[in-house]
Amino acid sequence: MRFPFSIALGLVLSLGLAGCNEQGAAPQAAAAPPPTEVTVVTLVAQPVPLTGELPGRTAPYRIAEVRPQVGGVILKRLFEEGSEVTAGQSLYLIDPAPFQASLDSANATLSTAKATLDRNKATLASAVLLAERYRPLVGAGAVSKQAYDDAVASQKQAEADVASGKAAIETAQASIESAKINLAYTNIVSPIAGRTGRSTVTEGALVTASQAASLVTVQQLDPIYVDIVQPSSQILRLRHAVENGTMKSGNATSGPAQAETHLLLEDGSAYAPAGKLQFSEVTVDESTGSVTLRAIFPNTQRLLLPGMYVHAQVQEGVAENALLVPQRAVTHNQKGEATVYVVGTDGKADLRVIQADRTVGAAWLVANDGDGATRGLRAGEKVVVEGLQKIGPGAPVHAVEYSTAASPAVTSAP
Repeated sequence: MRFPFSIALGLVLSLGLAGCNEQGAAPQAAAAPPPTEVTVVTLVAQPVPLTGELPGRTAPYRIAEVRPQVGGVILKRLFEEGSEVTAGQSLYLIDPAPFQASLDSANATLSTAKATLDRNKATLASAVLLAERYRPLVGAGAVSKQAYDDAVASQKQAEADVASGKAAIETAQASIESAKINLAYTNIVSPIAGRTGRSTVTEGALVTASQAASLVTVQQLDPIYVDIVQPSSQILRLRHAVENGTMKSGNATSGPAQAETHLLLEDGSAYAPAGKLQFSEVTVDESTGSVTLRAIFPNTQRLLLPGMYVHAQVQEGVAENALLVPQRAVTHNQKGEATVYVVGTDGKADLRVIQADRTVGAAWLVANDGDGATRGLRAGEKVVVEGLQKIGPGAPVHAVEYSTAASPAVTSAP
């Protein structure tokens, strides 16, 4: 059986049209992919306390270099090296024999001066009586004028001898006091409470008064100072930020005022007790261009030793209307500029270049200059934190707000 030519031609045309419809539908389906789902956080302008981490070194609260005040031979060392001593505790004993002899000699001199004064006083009394007796007899001619003059001269000589005797007693008493002081100096004591270092002398060593080399050094370690170094350029930057109104004055910019300070030790561990800033130097070190801040810390466990290198966390101020962008949302372009994806009102991803000043916890700080145009972000905008690898500039996205309970590290709060 044969089909008519017209029927065969109709079948071929219908099959061709069906194939064309299938090929045209495929491009239409590929041209409209669904928006990519991304996770975002909404930026909130808020005041953010800024804490700077500055290098520093520990220094003893008080330090005393013990030196002898009299010369002599060391008889005994009365302390253990590296031990804690109290103020007034004996450290060394110098041979006291020569100084005891000087004291005994001064006492003998005082006794002699007192005896001489007593004799001079008796002589003065006799001379006064003789002169008084001769005075009326001279007028009557019973005593010669020469005898009277001799009696008056003897009286004045006796008065001078008494005055000299009193001066000799005062000199002897001063010599006794000096001898007592020198004898006391043979017992060398610690002027402060603290920990001793190593002794530079042993028994039998000869020392001299006010010598250049100290016998031992005593350092008070509780509390302890930490000298913190802050670049002067950083101080200027902070003060300019305060003047511009983008930051409230903090302790590093307007004076310490007993600001609380924390330490990080050399191994990266945190030092538990908090300290207080005491003062800031007013002179910039010409060699380093930095200013020294001094803080004081409790050190009951003696964990901090003089000369240790530490990092101090000092509050610098409060950034006003600051924006915190999670670190995981920030990438960098080929120029090294910090960039983020922002979901616009049209539902598309917009790649922004931002100026990230510093890290605050798990976020980057982006200061807001009012309208936010110069810094790249504004409060209320949605920044992509998850799904960055799946999108590009202008890509349509479906924004899902990040749950703050799931991971506080990506929230906009510090």
